[in-house]
Amino acid sequence: MLFHTWPFLLFLLVVLPVFYSLRNTPLWLPWLTAASYFFYAWSNSYALLVVLYITAFDFILVARIDRSPAESRGRGIWFAIALVGNLFPLLFFKYARFVAENLNALFSCLHVALRLPDPSGLMPFGLPYLLPAGISFFTFQSLSYILDVYLGKAPRERNLLRFANFVCFFPQVMAGPIERPGHLLPQFRQFPAIRLRNITDGLSLFLLGLFKKVALASYLSLYVDRVYDNPSVCGAPDLILATIAFAWQIYFDFSGYTDMARGVAELLGFRLVLNFNNPYLATGLGDFWRRWHISFSRWILDYIFMPLQMLWRERRFAGTAAALVITFLVSGIWHGAAWTFVIWGALHGVGLAATYQMERSAWYRKRVPSVLKQAGVFAYVCFTWVFFRANSLDDAVLIIRRIFTAAWQGPQVPALMLGSVILVWLYQYLYESRWRAILETGVVRLGLAALMALSLCLCSSGGGSFIYFRF
Repeated sequence: MLFHTWPFLLFLLVVLPVFYSLRNTPLWLPWLTAASYFFYAWSNSYALLVVLYITAFDFILVARIDRSPAESRGRGIWFAIALVGNLFPLLFFKYARFVAENLNALFSCLHVALRLPDPSGLMPFGLPYLLPAGISFFTFQSLSYILDVYLGKAPRERNLLRFANFVCFFPQVMAGPIERPGHLLPQFRQFPAIRLRNITDGLSLFLLGLFKKVALASYLSLYVDRVYDNPSVCGAPDLILATIAFAWQIYFDFSGYTDMARGVAELLGFRLVLNFNNPYLATGLGDFWRRWHISFSRWILDYIFMPLQMLWRERRFAGTAAALVITFLVSGIWHGAAWTFVIWGALHGVGLAATYQMERSAWYRKRVPSVLKQAGVFAYVCFTWVFFRANSLDDAVLIIRRIFTAAWQGPQVPALMLGSVILVWLYQYLYESRWRAILETGVVRLGLAALMALSLCLCSSGGGSFIYFRF
C-alpha cells in the first residue's frame, strides 16, 4: 500500500478516526497494531510471517538476555542466538539468490578452466526472488533493540504489543526512518497528546513528501530511465545529466517517503526522527552522510564503525580508515545483493577514508570556499550514484567510459526538469542562509503549499513505487 494511492487514503480515513476515538480506552494500542499488520500485509501477505517471527523471536530472546546475569556466559550465548536468528531471514531472502548465482558462475568457470564434469545437474543453485518489503529496515530496527538492551543503553520492553508496534509501526515499516528503542518505544506507553499542531504539521509534511514523490521524483525518472535503460546509444551530456537527475530523483523519492511517513506519524501523535537534511549542500563526504539517510548513517556509525575504530584504536588513522571502508562495504551490501552496490559502498568508504583528515583540517574548513566543497562532494556522490542506478555492473562501466569518450552532442533534456532541480537547490541554499527566517514565515509556507498542491493537480503520473522499497 503506497502513501500516494487511493487505497492508503481510504485506509487512513478509517484508521485515524477510530484511533482518536479510542484515546480513553486501552484498545488504542491493539488497534494500532492491527492497522500496522493490515498495512504491511496489503500487498504481500506472506511477508507478514517474517515480521511476526522477528517480533516474537526478539521479544523472547531479549527477555532471556535481560534475565541472565551480567557478564555471564549464558548472556553472551543468548545474545549470539538473538543476532543469528534476527539476521537469518534478511540473509536468506535478500542474499541467498545472489550467492547462488555467483556460486553457479564460479562452478561454471571451474568447469571450463579445469575441465571438470558439467556441474549443471549437481549444483541446482536457483532460488526464487521473494524479498519481503522493508526487511532491511525492520531487521536493523529490531537489531538496535537487541544491541541496546544487551549493552545496557535501553531497558527491555515487557509489553508485547508495544514491541510489536516498534517493529511494524506502519508509517515507517517499509523504508524507515530506522528508529531506536530509546526514542520510539516510550511513545507507545500511553496515548499521545494530539493537538492542532500535530494535524497541521502532519498534513504539511505529507503534502511536501507527496510533492517530492509525484511531482518531482516521478517526473525526473522519465528522463533517467530513458537514458539508463539504453546507455549505449546516449552521448556524454545525456549520461551526465541523467546521473545528476538520478541524484535528485532518489533524494526526492526517498526523502519524500520519509516526509510522508513523518507526517502520518505526526497525525497519530508520534514523532519520527529527521532522516534528511539538505544532503546536496554537504561540504564533505562525512557531512554528506550526516545529512543523507541520517537514521541509517547513525546506525552503522554506532554499531559498526565505532566498535571497529575502538578495536583498531592503536593504529590511529589506519584503523579509522579501515573501519570506514568496512563500514561502508556493509552499507553497500545492505542496500542490495549486487556487485554494483558493493562497489558503491566501497567508493564511499574509500572516499571517506581519503578525505577524513583533510575535512578536519583548518585549511579545508576555513580556506576552501563552501561552494567549491559542495561542488566537489556533489560530483563525487553523483559518480557513485552511477553504480547505484545502473542495471548491471557492465552498464555502470559502460556509462562511465562513455561519459569520457562518447560524442559531445546536445542532450534532449526537458527544460522543466532542470528548472525544477535548480529551484529546489536554490530554496535549500537559502534555507541554510540568513534568509531562513523569511522562508519560515506563514505567508511563504502557505504560498509554497498552494504551489505544491497546484502542481500535484497538474500531474498525470501516479508516481510508481518507492525506490527504497526494494531494499
